[in-house]
Amino acid sequence: MKKLLLPDKCSIKENGRSCVNPPEHVISVVTHQDEYMIGVCCENHKNLISGKLESLQREGKIPQGKINFVKLKAVGTDCIRSSPDDLIHL
Repeated sequence: MKKLLLPDKCSIKENGRSCVNPPEHVISVVTHQDEYMIGVCCENHKNLISGKLESLQREGKIPQGKINFVKLKAVGTDCIRSSPDDLIHL
């Protein structure tokens, strides 16, 4: 049984349809004291989500701060085994 800690697809919906691409970035907002995870997105939707988050900040719906994108990396440890097939999926 495989357990995922992050969604396996981009968080973006366009025209009512969910993006089927795998996530490539973790999106967060960094304030003076905290960092808030917003979601994950693919490279194709990075600019779209950035603009949407700036709009939501102006409306006061999410905290003011720096919008941060962190590139996801495949990791394998003694506890978390990875195979070449897993890396292709990412």
